[in-house]
Amino acid sequence: MNTLKSMLRAAAAGALLTVFANAAMAQSAAPPKWFRYASSIDATWTVSAPDPMRYELQRKKKDSQAPTQRVLVLYPRASSAYDIAITKILQVFDSKAMDVEVTVINFAMKDQLGAEALKSAERNKTDLIFAMGSESTAWLYDNYRTGKIPVVSVCSKDPVQLGQIADYERGGGGNFAFTSLNVPVDVQMAYVKELRPDLKNLAVLVDNKNISAVQTQAEPIAAYAKERGIQVIWASIDNPAKAKEELVPVVKNAVATMRKSDPDLSKSLFWLTGSTSVFLEINTINQHSDRVPVVSVVPEIVKSGKDTAALAIGISFESNAHLAAIYGADILSRRVKAGDLKVGLVQPPDIAISFLKAREIGLKVPFGFYETASFIYDYDGKPVRTVTSKAPDAEN
Repeated sequence: MNTLKSMLRAAAAGALLTVFANAAMAQSAAPPKWFRYASSIDATWTVSAPDPMRYELQRKKKDSQAPTQRVLVLYPRASSAYDIAITKILQVFDSKAMDVEVTVINFAMKDQLGAEALKSAERNKTDLIFAMGSESTAWLYDNYRTGKIPVVSVCSKDPVQLGQIADYERGGGGNFAFTSLNVPVDVQMAYVKELRPDLKNLAVLVDNKNISAVQTQAEPIAAYAKERGIQVIWASIDNPAKAKEELVPVVKNAVATMRKSDPDLSKSLFWLTGSTSVFLEINTINQHSDRVPVVSVVPEIVKSGKDTAALAIGISFESNAHLAAIYGADILSRRVKAGDLKVGLVQPPDIAISFLKAREIGLKVPFGFYETASFIYDYDGKPVRTVTSKAPDAEN
């Protein structure tokens, strides 16, 4: 998918600047607040909410005489990542002039609600399902991998590491097409080696209850580091509802452990996984991480201002969703079958840099990072490389 990289980068600035920059959030309808999207979507899509856990979207302009196709997007819960992803999917479908009706359902990880959504989809002759997030993907894989409707995963962790598909070289042959939010660990560690050639300590920040993040982002990097003589500190939380409270001693203790072998903390890093409950507390992490750089696998965590990671090496939610939307469009057009598609990987990774945070902690960023970075924030914390110069409107 290397040929898609420039297009994906060009698309990835919009939601990054709004959703994670504390932009004002407004609902296009009254509660519930689990479904949000960029306000520009209202210009091209008609949006309604038949009930609190269901939204219906229809493209306003019909460009062909072909029958309208139906798409189901299955949410497990609310997430700012999903806000970004659904916006990008709708934008791609509109840019391709696809005549589709989109139903978005939050099944709250309840088997009965999920089963009812699938029965309704089959009854209505739905043409495609997007599994939004790792939880929805896992649930659909367990309950619908022999189903009639093709499924494409979005904002989901690596399916090979999760045992959902055998390898990256071929499709699974069933009704699933997978995309991945993960970057191969050897690729990430190549960047880390350049950043910290003499790395001694790596503290992995993760929510133990986020199984997909543990299995695909925390454990692989920990195993890779241990094999190379790097001390790994498992800096985890157990209760996502008390993330802020738990992170304070976790981060402090990690720094204290690092100092034993690295007194000036010049050979240590925090590795911030895609655990939402953890990365939303970046301010708390920064308050207690001393001079240790926080490197995130989520590019959106590098943003304007001081509440930011210093650096990110990963795949942005928007880049992943763009690729998933292309997979979906190709399936709807009958050009490919879901089971024939290889795992969708965005390569090379999205690099994001905050020079404000780097200067604050004394981190020297290799020039090669600057050359290839998708997102750069200057010494004042202002965006200087985000492709677009103006942030889109506030989210709905």
